Amino acid sequence: MKIVVVGASGMAGSRVVTEAHARGHHVTAVFRGTTAKSPHPEVDVARGDATDVDHMNRVFSGADAIVSATRPAPGGEDTVAATLKALLDAAAGTRLLVIGGAGPLRSPSGGLVIDDPAFVPPEWRTIASASTTQLQACEAHAGDWVYLSPPAILEPGVRTGTYRRGTTTIVTGADGSSRISAEDLAIAIVDELENPGLERHFTVGY
Repeated sequence: MKIVVVGASGMAGSRVVTEAHARGHHVTAVFRGTTAKSPHPEVDVARGDATDVDHMNRVFSGADAIVSATRPAPGGEDTVAATLKALLDAAAGTRLLVIGGAGPLRSPSGGLVIDDPAFVPPEWRTIASASTTQLQACEAHAGDWVYLSPPAILEPGVRTGTYRRGTTTIVTGADGSSRISAEDLAIAIVDELENPGLERHFTVGY
């Protein structure tokens, strides 16, 4: 497959690039900055602003799938909807997998994760709210998209090769925690690209 990863310098995006490349896919890593270098000799590098529809449309030309791993800078959470709409417009019908947030998932308590302090402490609420807005932007667009909500805690770690997949309810472990390593999240993402599921909104976790 030809896979384009937007936001390739971030924690999630960089690991998706590594995982997809390791599986033999042709990967283009898109960076916003001007000093980024290819993480692997065989990985192509493109530079561009995710909101530049015409440029990103050219970057996406010939792609079989696109991964959006963009994340707003602190204070820029109100830009997520416009950024995602621009990417979907630029994708022009090519499947776009959006790495979103856990906010719009259902909590085991019955409400939304964003309203459950067990998963979203007050200091995380702004970015969690942005993920809800991000999903709504997907739902309002006619493009071909799938939205992945990571668990409550996503951080660098070990590639175990294991994960559990859920739909719209947060995945928790026996101790009630909700987590996954960025390395195993990347496995779930490339699995989805290779063998798409039926859900447009899904989650994963240990």
